[in-house]
Amino acid sequence: MQAQIWKIANKVRGAVDEWDFKQFILGTLFYPFIRENFTNSIDGRDECVDYANLLSSIITPEIKDDAIKTKEYFIYPSQLL
Repeated sequence: MQAQIWKIANKVRGAVDEWDFKQFILGTLFYPFIRENFTNSIDGRDECVDYANLLSSIITPEIKDDAIKTKEYFIYPSQLL
């Protein structure tokens, strides 16, 4: 079974370098978790906040820096959809 999965993965990736393909797949697999975790972290501080529906233009450098300090990453609201 594992050999079949690798064979399919090699067909799908075509001429893309294995490392680049792995980075893309891992990002795709973990993005839903990261997105939910980040949103819950921001929304959890204030019940009136719906981070996913905020305009990205209201995000200040201080907000972004604070998120990076606490979560070690940042996602703009427009990137959550």
